[in-house]
Amino acid sequence: EASRARSDAEFCSKIDGALQEADESQLWIELLREDCGISGASIERLHAETDELIAIFVTMVNKTRNSP
Repeated sequence: EASRARSDAEFCSKIDGALQEADESQLWIELLREDCGISGASIERLHAETDELIAIFVTMVNKTRNSP
């Protein structure tokens, strides 16, 4: 959906939405780990992947906003 954005502002808005969703997903993963005692390689991979997605989305927004 973001690839069809008509402007940089719209693109950033859509990526910001994805960033919020990734951040919420990370919160739920952390709750599963810490409050529900779920552990193991799968949950750790999910947490790491969510970290990577958040970093990617932040970089995309920052580069787009700082481009001439």
